[in-house]
Amino acid sequence: MPSEVIKVAIADELSLFRKLLYEYLSAQENIAVMIEATDPKELADKLQDTVVDVLLMGLYTSAFNKEDTLRTIRLKYPKVKVLIISTGRDLQLISDLLDYGIHGYIAITEDPDELLKGITAAAGNRIYRNNLFTEALYWIRQNNLQPDMTKNTTILTEREKKILQLLWEEKSNKEIADMFFLSVRSIEKIRQEMKDKLGIKSTVGLLKYGIFKKIIEIET
Repeated sequence: MPSEVIKVAIADELSLFRKLLYEYLSAQENIAVMIEATDPKELADKLQDTVVDVLLMGLYTSAFNKEDTLRTIRLKYPKVKVLIISTGRDLQLISDLLDYGIHGYIAITEDPDELLKGITAAAGNRIYRNNLFTEALYWIRQNNLQPDMTKNTTILTEREKKILQLLWEEKSNKEIADMFFLSVRSIEKIRQEMKDKLGIKSTVGLLKYGIFKKIIEIET
């Protein structure tokens, strides 16, 4: 895990769960819990005054309108990476949430180490590609839930396809840059150009596109 401290916000209406999560994360050397919030308004108010790297957001009941909350986070706090923590394993729900640029989805039945790995990945601006995430992407392709992609005739270059594969393999911009003998800034530019070319807003969107178009090879 990285040596720098990761600043975390916890947003969940269940007080007991929120407090237990706070105690667990506070015991980790490289994590500082900066915000606890019980509803979207409290979360928004606190984010105005406190910088955080990763937001852990629960989806247990109806207090958090997931679409509105995630839309607000993306617009007002684009540097905050969101991890969803939920009791459910609904692939349709995960698919919907991926469109809002979340960096991972973790079921509360998972081992606590999964949460720490997810926080570390998100803080490094990497998608936490756990089994649920992969299952959701497969499900999207199998159920043909991306009709706009079938009409997209944009052709990616071989280099862009390779970068897409490396993103799936969770390689950092620096690792990818080293492989292509380019600067990190050049890789960031290529990633943005792919998004612009395809009309996609997020890295998750790029991965969804790569899976749907069978550009990304997934080991089974």
